[in-house]
Amino acid sequence: MVTLEEISQLLYGAGEEILGWQGSQDELIALSEKAFPGKALCVVKQWILIDLTVTPAEKDKLTGLGLLPATLFAHEIVHDSQNRFQPTMWVRSNFGVSSSPYMFETKNTVYLLLGPGLRKEASIGVAFSMKAG
Repeated sequence: MVTLEEISQLLYGAGEEILGWQGSQDELIALSEKAFPGKALCVVKQWILIDLTVTPAEKDKLTGLGLLPATLFAHEIVHDSQNRFQPTMWVRSNFGVSSSPYMFETKNTVYLLLGPGLRKEASIGVAFSMKAG
């Protein structure tokens, strides 16, 4: 069972500080469109890259499906190319399929990591306990 303390620590506790994109939002979008033509993109700030604590069997299963044992949470959406999310809303992604210093890709979306963020660890239960709506 996931506790409020675990969720609170994930959202507001300390983590490893990492830098996202430091240039302009337009430059980051252009890079994304070149690397992932036609794929939906979502620019986010105040983000947390979550490394999921999984068993070896769970890791093997995810890897076999082409997924990373990682997800992304962002406190603030800046722009969503598909208008699925409104600016200032929060978002939690699905499992990642690739990751780079400024981008976190899922099956359907590339999340563009604007400004500084954090890297943290959490269980699958805690990370996926947050749902919109």
